[in-house]
Amino acid sequence: MIEGFGVDIVEVTRVKAAVKKYGSRFLNKIYTKRELDYCRSKSAPEQHLAARFAAKEAVYKAFGGDGKITIAWTDVEIINEKNGKPKVILKGSAKKLMDKRKIAKAVISLSHTKNYAVGNCILVGKG
Repeated sequence: MIEGFGVDIVEVTRVKAAVKKYGSRFLNKIYTKRELDYCRSKSAPEQHLAARFAAKEAVYKAFGGDGKITIAWTDVEIINEKNGKPKVILKGSAKKLMDKRKIAKAVISLSHTKNYAVGNCILVGKG
């Protein structure tokens, strides 16, 4: 059963501008080391950063918030499986909310172009 759905779109130039303006302070607040390593290995890292930003926002929107648990940016980690499929790992406060809401898993999808990145998330219940 679907327990939540979220989608977000991000302009790649906004993420690139934030990186330029705030540097590592922005990057370390939003992304995990694994995410940064992956994105930096690409020829256009800002596109991959933007896609992960959009996916994290989509996860937050899918949960809808309960006003009691605040999810840290780095508690939502977007990685790629060996076949390239994106996967979300929920940790810390996000994992607590997942357990509280009886969510079995979060499924995500990402896409990006030179100018835009989009992410979506479906929360699947245990029942």
